[in-house]
Amino acid sequence: MVRVRLKRTGTRNALCFRVVVMDQRSARDGKSIEELGFYNPRSKEEKINLERADYWKSVGAEFSETVVDIVERVRSGKSLKDRERKPAMSKKAKAKAAAEAEAKAAAEAEAKAAAEAAAAEAEAGAEA
Repeated sequence: MVRVRLKRTGTRNALCFRVVVMDQRSARDGKSIEELGFYNPRSKEEKINLERADYWKSVGAEFSETVVDIVERVRSGKSLKDRERKPAMSKKAKAKAAAEAEAKAAAEAEAKAAAEAAAAEAEAGAEA
């Protein structure tokens, strides 16, 4: 079975990958049948020959999940550089935000109860 997958290149702590067509049984960095493009996660640069990728798909090659994502991004013209990630909140920050939300909800409930009590008092005073 032939797979289109990533082949690791680059040095330690400076990874770069090639998008290659390989036999499924071969090692990750083994001999490839054809090189289709590359993917550099550090500079968020990716390039792939879509014509050859389509050819290999039509022949029955299986694509890895990561390569499928790369091909979709290249087809749509989107870049990893354009993608914005939401900042991840730490557990402590999440707990603090939840506590603030609870306190705000409690304060609003108290204000609403006080307003209702004042309205009820005003009605009682108007009736007497």
